This record gives sequence, structure tokens and C-alpha cells, in this order.
Amino acid sequence: MQARSSAWTLALIFTGLVLYASLYPFEGWRAQGVSPLAFLWAPWPQYWTGFDLWSNLVGYMPLGFLLALGMMRAGWGAWSWPLAVLWSLLLTLLVETVQNFLPMRVPSNVDLGLNAAGALVGASAAWVLQRLGALRRWSQFRADWFFPQAHGGLVLLALWPAALLYPASVPFGLGQVSERLEAGLVRLLADTPFLDWVPLRADTALPLGPLAEAFCVALGLLAPLLMGYADLRSVGRRGVFLLMLFACALGVSGLSSALTYGPSHAWSWMTPQAGVGMGLALLLGLLCMTLPARLCHVGLLLSLAVSLSLLNRAPVSAYFAQSLQVWEQGRFIRFHGLSQWLGWLWPFAALWLGARALARPPGRGD
Repeated sequence: MQARSSAWTLALIFTGLVLYASLYPFEGWRAQGVSPLAFLWAPWPQYWTGFDLWSNLVGYMPLGFLLALGMMRAGWGAWSWPLAVLWSLLLTLLVETVQNFLPMRVPSNVDLGLNAAGALVGASAAWVLQRLGALRRWSQFRADWFFPQAHGGLVLLALWPAALLYPASVPFGLGQVSERLEAGLVRLLADTPFLDWVPLRADTALPLGPLAEAFCVALGLLAPLLMGYADLRSVGRRGVFLLMLFACALGVSGLSSALTYGPSHAWSWMTPQAGVGMGLALLLGLLCMTLPARLCHVGLLLSLAVSLSLLNRAPVSAYFAQSLQVWEQGRFIRFHGLSQWLGWLWPFAALWLGARALARPPGRGD
């Protein structure tokens, strides 16, 4: 029987994010009167940076790796490696061709080559790991540590660090979308009678108080923690996961802050509220360590519901909104495309996963 692999889901998600990051902001479509494939024979671009080269090379490595891994686990054998590279090459060729019609994007044969090379490296890494038996050992590790239904939870847990890369007004406070959603609807429905249907906030939203902010920090950590608990087979493994999740949260939040404000401000996000929230999350994580999987999913849903309610009633500070200019207009625009949507959508995907798990008949571990 073919092994069910999270690699297919991750590859599909990554493909969508690559398309978004490469074609954002989807505005100003126009024809330039030149062949869409003229960039293939263009000379070396006049302006380029080392960051551009590395980001194009590294950006497609996960895609090549995930595609090759999914194909190998599906039993495609020797065809996995060339098909993964071919799919990635066709994707980057499509993206670079479409960029001809976007004024804020410039198609480049260098980008095409680097993207294909990145996919080649990623697919080759998967093939090497398969030959060395590492993928077989991972399958055994997964069977020993996780319940069989852990497929969706593992995908979301793998995406959680990437979602944290996009700066959040409250540490680990993912899903704060109300202001942007409201502004987007106003722009979309401007000069139409449907604008009156948009439920605009009548009063000025009040910012979160220190205790409410600390509570949101705690809930933002508790949600992925309980998601992992629900899929792990033993209390001891849950303890290891707790330590790994907190280490990941610290590292990724520090990286996000360093990219936004500079390396010297890597720990500026660690406010007293963040410290209290992390301490509370650690305490709650220890108390929940023996909960059955079904109650973990209940706690996951409650954590997300309360967190989203608090965050989306609060405004984004003017200072924080200004700091996002570095991401949304600067050289991090590719990471903006990949991580912003993850930060917005991750909690809602987790809500769906938790509700779906509770709708299943109780099984082993519940």
C-alpha cells in the first residue's frame, strides 16, 4: 500500500505561495508589445544583488524536495527526481512569463535558472536521503511518535514557523486580519451600493491592555502546542515537543524581529507582556500534558476562538503599521508573500482541523 505523505499537501501549499509571492501585487496588468519569452535570450541584468541570487536559489529548494519526496512515497520510483525538477522548471517558466504583464515585476532568465537550480538541489537532496535510508527512518519515527491521523496536524505544525516570520503586532498573535479585510472590502466596493453592507466598526477600537496582550501571547503558543499534543502517542514525547516548540518560537520570533528592525533589535519583541504570556503558556502546556487527544482538540478550538476574538477587536498600532513598510515595499517582498498569508490563514486552517478532528468518531488516543 502506498504511504500517505504530508509532502504532497506541503508541495501544493508551497506552489500556491510561490505564485503569490512572484506575482504580488496583481495590479496594473498590461501588454508591453514584446514576445513573452524574450527574457530567455536577454543579457545579464544590469542591477542585481547577492540577496536576489540566494533568494531565487533557495526559494525553490523546498518545492523540489517536497515534490520528489511525495512522488517517491507514492511509488513513482526513478521518475520522481526528473518529474519533480521538470514540474518546478515549468512553474518558474510560467511565473517569469506572466511577470511580463505586471509593471512591478521584471522577468529574468537568471531568476529562471536559479529557481530551476534550487529545485534541482532540493530534488537531489530527497533522492540522496532516500538512498541513504533517511526517509525510511523518518517514516518509522513518525509511526513511533505520532498517531496515524496526524497528517493534517503535521502539515500545519510545519507551516507554523514560516507563519511567525511575518511581523505580528502581538508576539505569536496570528490571524489579526479584521482591519485589512475591512479596508480591502471598502476599496473593492467603493462607489457601489454594496458598500453600505460592509459591517464597519462604529467606534474606535481600543488597544489591548497588558494583561490581554499577555493572554493572547499565551494562547498563540498554546494552540500549536495542543495541536501537537493531540497527535503524539505518549506524555514523554509531548514533553520533548513542548521544549522544541518553545525553542522554535524563540528563534523564529528573533529572526523576524531582526529582519524587520535590524540584527541589534532581534529581541525587541520580548516585552514584559510577552514574557508573562510565554510563562503562562509553559504552565498551561505542562498542565495539559496528560489530556486525551479529544480534549486537546477542544482546547485548541477554545484557544484559537478567544485569541482571534481579542486580536481582531484591537487596532494595529501606527508604529507597527509603519514598520511593515520594510517588508511590504523592501527587499523582503518575497518573504512577505510567503509568510503574510500563512500568518493570516494559519489559525483558521487550525480551526478547521480541530473541528474536523472532533467530528470524527472517537478512536485510539481520544
